[in-house]
Amino acid sequence: MEFVYTQEQADLRTSLRKFLAARSPEAEVRRVMETELGHDPDVWNTLTSELGLTALAVPEEFGGLGFTFLELSIAFEEMGRALLCAPFLSACVASTALIASGDRAAQADLLPGIAEGTTLATLAYMESPQDWAGTTVACRATATSGGYRVSGTKRFVLDGPVADLLLVVADTDSGPTLFAVAADDARRTPIETLDPTRRFADVTLEDTPGHLVGEPGGAPAALSAALDVAAAALAAEQVGGAQRVLDMSVEYAGVRVQFGRPIGGFQAIKHKCANMFLAVEGARAAAQHAAWVATNDPASLPIAASLAQAVCSETYSTAAEENIQIHGGIGFTWEHPAHLYFRRAKSSEILFGDSVYHRGLLARRLAVVPTPA
Repeated sequence: MEFVYTQEQADLRTSLRKFLAARSPEAEVRRVMETELGHDPDVWNTLTSELGLTALAVPEEFGGLGFTFLELSIAFEEMGRALLCAPFLSACVASTALIASGDRAAQADLLPGIAEGTTLATLAYMESPQDWAGTTVACRATATSGGYRVSGTKRFVLDGPVADLLLVVADTDSGPTLFAVAADDARRTPIETLDPTRRFADVTLEDTPGHLVGEPGGAPAALSAALDVAAAALAAEQVGGAQRVLDMSVEYAGVRVQFGRPIGGFQAIKHKCANMFLAVEGARAAAQHAAWVATNDPASLPIAASLAQAVCSETYSTAAEENIQIHGGIGFTWEHPAHLYFRRAKSSEILFGDSVYHRGLLARRLAVVPTPA
């Protein structure tokens, strides 16, 4: 059955695509990714204050617009298509963790700033490579007469260099717990990665003040919910990127002439483009299903999110590779946009767990294989 968007959702896509075409063309992506912030504050202000994107899925009582993940997934898909440099994904994940914490006082205090785009928030949970579930928690929070103090190091914090607010998972006597930490109170070390369109940092906390979010020991549930939303959101972004490289391939195949005719007329190129088309359509179906489930059946999101991420990350990477192959020698140069999309695809593939990880997670969630003790 074909997935059908409402007219309002279709209008959101149209307006956002038009905006991003004007404000995030390739030249602008290359300019912004070399700046200290890694994003354009003017574009961010328009996305947040005028278009209200960071407020889409935040409850109205906390300054949001009260829309659904379906609208949010449209935003992610269009941003992925345009390779937008902006701290949007981290804001979505952080706000989801706050909502999942059930701490209404923390939500009332922190969510309005995130919804307005004036507070750049991110989730700091990983401590070792490939620990995508954040199960290793050596970071420690100690209760004192003046409140909690947090010490430890978090790795690969998305938008860590520019964040104002860190939601940190730290161990306590009651188990892993969520804390709100002012980013300026932490020591942040930017990390250079394969993808210059995203910003990452290692964050070190040394007896840093932290404000309790949710119940002591409640971080695993909030973290799991946030990572499922993150996987679904990233899947939508990956579909946008995969569709764009497919479009690039088809366009180039129609204009590049060899042996007296467009290369799109050769069987090998036809097969590459056809296979890419089928893969992208399959990935889109998986991402749309995850978005629908997040909106209408949240209890089933863990399965739908892992399914979408397993499919979409692999599809985007393969499509980006094929796009370079179809473009030939020019596609291998850093000056060509195919290279930008390839780097985004490869870094996104492992951002919240690679396809192998999500297939294993999906199998455990479906009880196909037992969960490790």
